[in-house]
Amino acid sequence: MGKHIPAYDNKNEPIIDVNDDTTPLIYFNQVFLEKGESYQYQLDGYETAVVLAGGTCSISVDDKVFTDIGRRKNVWDGNPAAVYAPLGASVTVTCTSENADVMIAGGRYEEALEAFEVKPEDSDQVQYGSDDTKTHRKIKHILGQKNADKRGRLLVSELFTVGAGGWSGFPAHKHDTERGTDETRYEEVYQFRFNPDQGFGAQFLYEHEDDLGPVYHIKNRSVIAIDKGYHPCVAAPGYEMYYFTIIVGEHSKSLIQHFDPHHEYQVHTIPGIKDMIKKFK
Repeated sequence: MGKHIPAYDNKNEPIIDVNDDTTPLIYFNQVFLEKGESYQYQLDGYETAVVLAGGTCSISVDDKVFTDIGRRKNVWDGNPAAVYAPLGASVTVTCTSENADVMIAGGRYEEALEAFEVKPEDSDQVQYGSDDTKTHRKIKHILGQKNADKRGRLLVSELFTVGAGGWSGFPAHKHDTERGTDETRYEEVYQFRFNPDQGFGAQFLYEHEDDLGPVYHIKNRSVIAIDKGYHPCVAAPGYEMYYFTIIVGEHSKSLIQHFDPHHEYQVHTIPGIKDMIKKFK
């Protein structure tokens, strides 16, 4: 049930590869490029999003070329830019700035769609929670409800704890079982970052309401893969926490979360939670 992959030099090789042993629906690669360098990939059976965490790239998807993708220095410096690539496409990412920090998110799918660009101003943003409840968060949806007609079951977002310290993924929820209109099965992969980067936090993971599941000590560029269970996380005081989220449905294009019954009442007391839930559907 889930795993933690501490930061390491992945040499532009996938951190979560196709047919992963924990989250086989998901692909994740972290790619670092210097000016003029290129990275090429082709994934059968996985739709992908190439997201610029920092820097600027030209991205070709088969015969389509998208230029000047990315306008920020890092994830704390503005809104994300991305290119969606259909399954089986030949994708080449070329760095046109001094360097580039690129995240490639993939989700298993069956149908080849059309490539498209997500500009920084296109990200669908929602802010919720409050400082008083220690749940103040901002979400920037890259692939989500706004472009549901152009993607498959791949959801990609950037999540921030607003201020220094606080909780995310709370009230604790899960999405590991197909239960009609009550819950849908989605696997999930995160990459965390902290500001300043010596920050840290904790990722909780438990399968049943009264379990004492594992708690992972997360640091800058920690990756968490979750196939089932409730999964709230928390950032230490004084540190802003970001996480890049890849959420892929097994059957449904709509994510329906099931909240831990012990804590579900806080859906009604934390400001904006209901709007957040709607944005993920």
